[in-house]
Amino acid sequence: MHLLCRGRLKLLVASLTAGVLLTWLYLLAGNLENGRSLLLAPCLADTPAQVLERSVLESRVREVEEENRKIRLQLSQSQGTAAQPPDGNYGNQQWAASADTGPEDGDNTAEEKNNTECPRSPPVQKCELIHVACVCAGHNASRDVVTLVKSVLFHRRNPLHFHFITDTVAHQILSSLFQSWMVPSVQVSFYDADELKSEVSWIPNKHYSGIYGLMKLTLTKALPSDLSKVIVLDTDITFATDIAELWGIFRKFTDKQVIGLVENQSDWYLGNLWKNHKPWPALGRGFNTGVILLYLERLRRLGWEQMWRLTAERELMSMLSTSLADQDIFNAFIKQNPVLVHQLPCFWNVQLSDHTRSEQCYTEVSDLKVIHWNSPKKLRVKNKHVEFFRNLYLTFLEYDGNLLRRELFGCPSQASPESVKADLEDLDEDDQCYDFRRERLTVHRVHLYFLQYEYSPAGDDTDITLVAQLSMDRLQMLEAICKHWEGPISLALYMSDAEAQQFLRYAQASEVLKNRKNVGYHIVYKEGQFYPVNLVRNVALRNANTPYVFLTDVDFLPMYGLYEYLRRTVVQMDMAHTKKALVVPAFETLRYRLSFPKSKAELLSMLDMGTLYTFRYHVWPKGHAPTDYAKWRTATTPYRVEWEADFEPYVVVRKDCPEYDQRFVGFGWNKVSHVLELDAQEYELMVLPNAFMIHMPHAPSFDISKFRSSSSYRNCLNTLKEEFHQDLSRKYGSAALKYLTAQRNI
Repeated sequence: MHLLCRGRLKLLVASLTAGVLLTWLYLLAGNLENGRSLLLAPCLADTPAQVLERSVLESRVREVEEENRKIRLQLSQSQGTAAQPPDGNYGNQQWAASADTGPEDGDNTAEEKNNTECPRSPPVQKCELIHVACVCAGHNASRDVVTLVKSVLFHRRNPLHFHFITDTVAHQILSSLFQSWMVPSVQVSFYDADELKSEVSWIPNKHYSGIYGLMKLTLTKALPSDLSKVIVLDTDITFATDIAELWGIFRKFTDKQVIGLVENQSDWYLGNLWKNHKPWPALGRGFNTGVILLYLERLRRLGWEQMWRLTAERELMSMLSTSLADQDIFNAFIKQNPVLVHQLPCFWNVQLSDHTRSEQCYTEVSDLKVIHWNSPKKLRVKNKHVEFFRNLYLTFLEYDGNLLRRELFGCPSQASPESVKADLEDLDEDDQCYDFRRERLTVHRVHLYFLQYEYSPAGDDTDITLVAQLSMDRLQMLEAICKHWEGPISLALYMSDAEAQQFLRYAQASEVLKNRKNVGYHIVYKEGQFYPVNLVRNVALRNANTPYVFLTDVDFLPMYGLYEYLRRTVVQMDMAHTKKALVVPAFETLRYRLSFPKSKAELLSMLDMGTLYTFRYHVWPKGHAPTDYAKWRTATTPYRVEWEADFEPYVVVRKDCPEYDQRFVGFGWNKVSHVLELDAQEYELMVLPNAFMIHMPHAPSFDISKFRSSSSYRNCLNTLKEEFHQDLSRKYGSAALKYLTAQRNI
């Protein structure tokens, strides 16, 4: 291979020499010709043929000169000019002789133009596993890290292993998300940040990231001892290229280098931002720790844990606290040990904080590799290309995560459980109800606690969570429900990635919603053609954090004071030791503007005047007739009612009640089947005499329109009912026969 390269180099030199010689001969000939022309000009003019010949020769010389220019450029590249720092890689260059500018670092255009270079081995082998670490704590950071992960997955061509150092909240959110996301060739590991707090809690830190902003210092201890290297990223990072390019830079480390970093692009460490500004010590401009290449194996051999501790202890004697969390300590360490750092080109961490020199990192915005939103202002930061950066970020923010479930060609993957694959293969595609059956096997991505959530359990074990589901077209009901129900709420929202961001903006702009911290919002991402209503309900039910749940729909407003009334009732009815389902009678109005009744007496008056009606009495009377509204009018104590076919009341039960049957999607039998199973498990249905809820009008859903217009839809629903009854008989034996008999008698 070296002989081949040397041969090509000799060819280039020979070509250059020949070109120069040809140019010199032409110029000499041109001078002689001009001299002859001057002497003969008075008596002899050029013929047309001579003019044409000279024109052709001049054109040829220009071509040769252009070839010479290209050859000189190729020679300069092959002789090592690529070792010089690229445009924008400024500062610290007098000692960081290892700044990367090879084609694998992004300058692919030079490689494409220069076909004479020797072929080099790829920086990362096919199917080589790339390790990525993040520190993530809380609800907001968990949301941010999803956008980072999307940008990485979008560009990647290699298997990935994410290592998350998390608090309890982020662990719950991200473990559920990745388990339901099921991305091929992606592994995820979690490490408890609480176990690492003692390592860094002694360091005073003024940065808004708090104690978690110091966690990256502990990675040699937190991550597995057999993990040799890792890319460490902040959660506010967006990738614009394949992360394998960054991973490949590890191969450029010298034997002594252990950390790869991009220079800080602000003047912070120069100490000239304001009068008496005293930053931590740093080499030149210092380095930013939003993107780090950590050679863990070498760091452990160096005794990293002791070294950073000694550095921090020494500097804290005069600095008293850190201003930029782990970044200050990393920089103080590098100041003392510059030989250990490998400087990365700045396009691997384009820092979009105010007053940075990030624009010097690229000549075209398409050149950059990694965008770092490291300002507290985030998307509102000042930069002349901020619109481009913002649009790139928003692209991944709203990108459909289902599209990232693609397999890596030629790399083994175990993303989908074998049982799911087997069940899918068993389905008959010629079955008229194939789409319904397939929907039951669909695994939807779930992002729990999408917004900040705070709940302190009541000490008397009587607390009740309102449980409901909704989609984008019912969003306007949220504020009203929060005004009517002051207790905890668990809501599952069926939305696309883009709709989830619209909901986020809506919630953050609402005074009512942003002041309620005891509402858990759980996003179930859209996939498939049906609304998986019972799956969405189950997500809300599973994530209620109280002993009791009020199972309702989002288009119902509970009466004022219902929360406290129900808490008293569960004690009176001894719900903790008996199987009871407390029925809250349902009413409806056809008016969009309603003076909501403040008492049962006021509701009865409105019922008599025709302002209110018993729920669905004119459309689906069987659904709520067993409530016995005539008896309820005069009842003063709870009364028991018997189950009847198609009864679907809204009930309060213990949280350990059976879940909804997920075979029922869209419209039809989704609540009926649940109440039927409550009865099969011998729950007593008790109607509450002083409770009520009112259904607010809205446009009909898409699914009810399909039910009404499609005979095949209705036929499949009947098929699913029969299969449900068969499963119920197998589960509860002869006691379940009454449900099948009742259904056939309808």
